[in-house]
Amino acid sequence: MSDAIAAHAAATKTRPFQLALCEWGWQQPWVWAGKLGQSWRIGGDIVPWWSALASIINEASFIATATKFYARNDLDMLEVGNTGKGTPPGNLTYDEAKSHFTAWALLKSPLLIGSDMATASKETLEILSNSDILKINQDPIVGESIAPFRWGHNADYTWDPAHPAEYWTGNSSYGVVFMVLNPHDEPRDMAFNLTESWAIRAGRVYSVYDMWSHTDNGTAYRSMELTLPAHGVVALLLNDAGPEPEGKEPYCAEYRQCSFPDGTYYSNSGDNGGLLVG
Repeated sequence: MSDAIAAHAAATKTRPFQLALCEWGWQQPWVWAGKLGQSWRIGGDIVPWWSALASIINEASFIATATKFYARNDLDMLEVGNTGKGTPPGNLTYDEAKSHFTAWALLKSPLLIGSDMATASKETLEILSNSDILKINQDPIVGESIAPFRWGHNADYTWDPAHPAEYWTGNSSYGVVFMVLNPHDEPRDMAFNLTESWAIRAGRVYSVYDMWSHTDNGTAYRSMELTLPAHGVVALLLNDAGPEPEGKEPYCAEYRQCSFPDGTYYSNSGDNGGLLVG
């Protein structure tokens, strides 16, 4: 079918359409469906409740790396704007709706609006039109989605529909993407080391851009601390802003050992006095 779509586009000089597969994830489509179409549903039908969103994010955390430029995990349609609507009615808060949209967009899911735009609230339109978030979803060069680098509440790779992975990162044409999610029912202080992301270079300072407040928030190096509301999210874009200040101790940014720029070994743990090992 994918060959037929390509042939039709070439013959008619039209843009190819998207073939979206749906068998609700029963036969692990993230393994094989990219050979046939451009997206595939990963699970059952969505409903506009936080418990459903958390469960989908949990499932997506284990298969995020299956998404490529022309082949994407489909987390189902967006429920932003369906609070108080439906049977039974949706009950997403503003923060939950932001988390929903952020996760779907940064995980590169197809973004299919599932609410009535004719009656959409100002908040709904604000969320759905966030250009900073949308440009990551529709990155013209980088097709891979964000993926977890730490689960947080649980040990890494723990299946927990109520408490999905909390710390995510990925690359983009616009910088290194971080998403921090608070799946808990109360506000939480959260923190991470920058070099937990594979895309961050140790020994560097990074500019920080908030994709929800649309503000430049100074620079960060080594670590960041955040306070998130219940079921809230932070989406950040980091870009290299030069070397970190000289003389920072311990020398290694995160792990107990690392190397100097010339490749020689250094230990934070006190081995050899924490000195250079020849």
